[in-house]
Amino acid sequence: MIRIVPFLLLGLCTASSLKAACLSCEKPATELTIERRADSGACSILSSRQLGNYRGLDSQTSHVIKLDSQEESETIRIVAHTDAALWSQAHTLCSSITSYEMHSEDILPNDPSQHAFSLPHASLFPTPKLEIEPLLQTGSSSNRVDLVFFSDGYTQEEKTKFIEDAKRLAEDVSNNQTFNTVRPLLNFWAAFTPSNESGIGVGGKPKNTTYGLYRDGTELRGVYYSKPAVARAACRSMREQCDYPILMGNDPLYGGLGGEFTVITPSLANGALVLRHELGHSIIEVGEEYDGGFAYFGPNAASDLSEPVPWAHWLTNPSAHSHKAHVERSVMPMQTYPWTMLNSTTPWSVRFNSSGQYPRHLVRFSLSGLPNVNDLNVTIDGEQLNWSPRKDIGVDRWHYDIHRNSTLEDGEHEVKFELKNKDREGVAQLCSAEILEFGTDDEFVREPGYHGIFPTFSETNTTTYRPTNEDCLMRIVTTPNFCKACLEGLWHSLLRRVDLIDDIVTDCEIAPGFPTTWKRTLDLKLVPLAQFRDILDLHLGRTAEGKLFNQLVEGWGDP
Repeated sequence: MIRIVPFLLLGLCTASSLKAACLSCEKPATELTIERRADSGACSILSSRQLGNYRGLDSQTSHVIKLDSQEESETIRIVAHTDAALWSQAHTLCSSITSYEMHSEDILPNDPSQHAFSLPHASLFPTPKLEIEPLLQTGSSSNRVDLVFFSDGYTQEEKTKFIEDAKRLAEDVSNNQTFNTVRPLLNFWAAFTPSNESGIGVGGKPKNTTYGLYRDGTELRGVYYSKPAVARAACRSMREQCDYPILMGNDPLYGGLGGEFTVITPSLANGALVLRHELGHSIIEVGEEYDGGFAYFGPNAASDLSEPVPWAHWLTNPSAHSHKAHVERSVMPMQTYPWTMLNSTTPWSVRFNSSGQYPRHLVRFSLSGLPNVNDLNVTIDGEQLNWSPRKDIGVDRWHYDIHRNSTLEDGEHEVKFELKNKDREGVAQLCSAEILEFGTDDEFVREPGYHGIFPTFSETNTTTYRPTNEDCLMRIVTTPNFCKACLEGLWHSLLRRVDLIDDIVTDCEIAPGFPTTWKRTLDLKLVPLAQFRDILDLHLGRTAEGKLFNQLVEGWGDP
């Protein structure tokens, strides 16, 4: 703790926690999650709960977060400090509001201005029994952001495996340079519920598991959940201990999903990479940076260059943009997501046209089921690209970039994937392929760390802009870092929920030299950030749960 300058006190002197007393009289924020129909605008309430700290809102305003967007509906979260602000926003978004997943006796307010506010915390769906274990705990959940791994497809006999998988991913994410800086703001938990079957479903058919995770086909891509109400009930039962639920499916290969729930697998090659990327969506509230997506928003995206970009203060060379925004010169002549099984009789190929105006190009693709270099030939216009698989990737999915410092001639070109090993049929899959072309070094800066204005091309070939070339894991999932714009967004989002002062403790002691005079002291218990980080945390990359910090700074500032 840090000792504040004492002062003399006349009268009764007792020890107390000012922070606790203050928090007890504050009105917490309320979080309301709704599902809104795309056709009618009608909304159903999915869940509600009270939050602790939530900065940036006054009594008249609310914060709206879009969690999921599907063709038929979208999931939206509203946070507000007052009932009036919450329901005003809800009625603005919704043509009507009904209760869903809730007990029928729960009453919704008809008038958004009324003060009677009763939202259910119980669900019609049974809450799964949870065995909760701490993974990395840095403080009380009342002043931390809590991430919880929920088990799916782990049987009772596989409980130890689930805990080990969850701990490995929590440590990987929090020790990585991206989340390591904010680790003192986070708690990680494991919540185990045994499933009746091991693994996750494929072909759109869930197994008999707690949350019903499954793949839509056999491709290593999205992993979906079929029991969202059960997942909401599980998270809700943990109250303030569950801010970001992570549904982890017991499958060794690539897969995941963002949105209301972060869905991952414990893949050794990809699990932590996918988790970091999906948490970026959930915590920072940003869209994609990779090409071919549909959601580009947040502090890492710009669409109108007549206005300053959100990351203008991070530009490496701001003078280059002083009169007119300078966009790095690149183009994407081809992108495809075939998700096709390869066969040894007929190569898979795609043709595209180049303008012949760019001196450099990149061939980017992702593959699964191809562990050996002799399994596959990849060529462009008949020229070998000398592809080789990542070491120890096995049959898991991986992304490959082949940079070429040469100009693609004006006209048509062909990229071809030829399976050479017949034994890989039924397993070898081409997931995606893309061609990017770049200008000269003066026209396109590809140096790591450079922040400028780089074009991103959507699935409809609409152009938006991002801060870096390949320096952000929101663009390249295999990249370990956020760009500065996303990292700043991460801090802003987390500090809305965490007070940098954990506690203020008042105490009394005899004033030196005045045996009959008492003095009041104030001790601050700070969240151990910056120079107050734990020694073990700094040197070993492991949590010390705040204990060493308190021992080291106890009495600092004492007279």
